Amino acid sequence: MSSFVGGFMLGALLVGMWAFGDTLALPPALTSSLVQKTANIAPPESGAISIANQQAGSTVTVDSVTVPPPGVWVAVREVNGNDLGNVLGAARVNGPHANISIPLLRATAPDLSYAVELYRDDGSESFDLANDSVYVDFSTGVPVVAYFTTTN
Repeated sequence: MSSFVGGFMLGALLVGMWAFGDTLALPPALTSSLVQKTANIAPPESGAISIANQQAGSTVTVDSVTVPPPGVWVAVREVNGNDLGNVLGAARVNGPHANISIPLLRATAPDLSYAVELYRDDGSESFDLANDSVYVDFSTGVPVVAYFTTTN
């Protein structure tokens, strides 16, 4: 029972650190103990996208997506300045995959920038921008996004 309470307290402390950033710090003794206990746990795999510039049209071809099962949604998005805009289409991949053809609801236009972004499925098995969460690269903590430009 005492290990459960200790684990709960440690979990609450770590959640507090995550929520409040650098405003909380672990005592050195607890930090070294935590590092020793977690040293043998491998970090989760992160996703990677490879895409080349391509002709404008009604489909986008992604060269490769490297993610562990159960996979992700690969969504094509417009780029508006520094922001990602509308989703033009999405396809589901269940793990590492190459040459993914994504049909679009609206064709891309020549000489514009677009992005491919990865999303975790919420369990519905259909893409939903409002409910599917952005896939985050665990080594950098940022969403997995790759940009490309269209040509004539």
